[in-house]
Amino acid sequence: MLRGLRSSALPARRLCTAASNAAAISAQGRGYGLKFYQFSYVDLFGVQRSKLVPASRVEEIATGGAGFAGFASHLDMDPTMGDLLAIPDPATLTPLPWQPEVGWLSCDLVLFGKELPHGPRNVLRGVLAKLAEEGVTLKTGVECEFFILDGSGRAVSDPLDVQAKPCYDAQALMRRYELISTLVTHMEAMGWGPYQADHEDANGQFEVNWDYNDALVTADRVVLFKYMVRTLAERAGFRATFMPKPFASLTGSGCHAHISLHEPGTGKNLCKGGAPEMHGLSPRALSFTAGLLNHAPAMTALTNPTVNSYKRLGARMTSSGATWSPTAATWAGNNRTALIRVPDDQRRMELRLADMSANPYLMAAAIGAAGLDGLRARSVPPLPTDRNMYDPSDPVAAAAIKAAPPLPSNLKAALDALDSSQALRSGLTDAFVDSYLKLRRAHWDEYARHLSPWEIEAYFDV
Repeated sequence: MLRGLRSSALPARRLCTAASNAAAISAQGRGYGLKFYQFSYVDLFGVQRSKLVPASRVEEIATGGAGFAGFASHLDMDPTMGDLLAIPDPATLTPLPWQPEVGWLSCDLVLFGKELPHGPRNVLRGVLAKLAEEGVTLKTGVECEFFILDGSGRAVSDPLDVQAKPCYDAQALMRRYELISTLVTHMEAMGWGPYQADHEDANGQFEVNWDYNDALVTADRVVLFKYMVRTLAERAGFRATFMPKPFASLTGSGCHAHISLHEPGTGKNLCKGGAPEMHGLSPRALSFTAGLLNHAPAMTALTNPTVNSYKRLGARMTSSGATWSPTAATWAGNNRTALIRVPDDQRRMELRLADMSANPYLMAAAIGAAGLDGLRARSVPPLPTDRNMYDPSDPVAAAAIKAAPPLPSNLKAALDALDSSQALRSGLTDAFVDSYLKLRRAHWDEYARHLSPWEIEAYFDV
């Protein structure tokens, strides 16, 4: 749609940095033998957008920025606005393992010479800078779940994958050996440190785990991971989906986030060293955890950002016997029925809230902003509830759920919670929150106007 933007669109200081980064990208690309570069960003809805730049022009385009019409994607822009610049981060340059002559780059968004306030990667970097002021580096690891469907996208790709409890099914896993092993091999080639892959709790569902890292690095990798999974599935004649709940009777695809706090510079883990009754978490980790619990309803607008998200979050029991999604903002030790689980190693917290429709940058930013408020206020969480939160007959679990902040039952309620959250507005900025709410509320309104087959069936003869 647009040619590369001119360097003069950037202020002098940024132009100098961009030129230095562009030279580094070009030099590194020559070493890789790259012929093309994919300048990539994700919009507010997490959709990846990109332009393909030939190696002969990469230094020029990387200096001035690849030009986009921002209104054409899910961003708070209109057609009268100027060109949106995508400025590549040289640290993200990655030759695509399945197409090694192409180098993938994650970009930051600039408009009118300034960072776009609601650019997802910009928002995350802003939150991480505020955490650094509190003496904390946020690191994350994620559990990315996805379905491999047939070419139509309407049914599980493996007709033999029919077990009622298919989690860890060896046969179903190995029938997709070629695709999964290729995926893991590519991740190894990129240095991500994948360490296990398995068949998940739903028929046709899989998960791959890799090493945790700084929150920005992990978010960049989730974007590339989703792109890679979809590409490999299409090449095999299948379709992959990260939709939270593609089948009503099966477990949905979550994106559990493993969170750890570290000392800037030294990398020392700051989570350990607390009392046994608080599962060994340090006072700072407990304050961060309290922030997550206190602001879980508002966070949900970013960690569970679609109408379909609430089919997973509020799901009834599935055919496998469990939903694996939380029911309220509670925490516990090594207990997978709570919103936050503290594994036995006591060096991290697992937030089990998000699903795979979440924008990876905004999910991490929401976690960071909620935890930041807990750190600043030196908040203390309630005592953990180490009970089965799925058991309606347990009075202790029921009392804990009643006392905990309730999770929203739909997207509208989540957006309203975000709108009224001064803590998340402070951490994420009003500019971002207002832009995000504008687009997501329009998305909700579009859904509300939709007439579903269920309504016809239920109300036709009323």
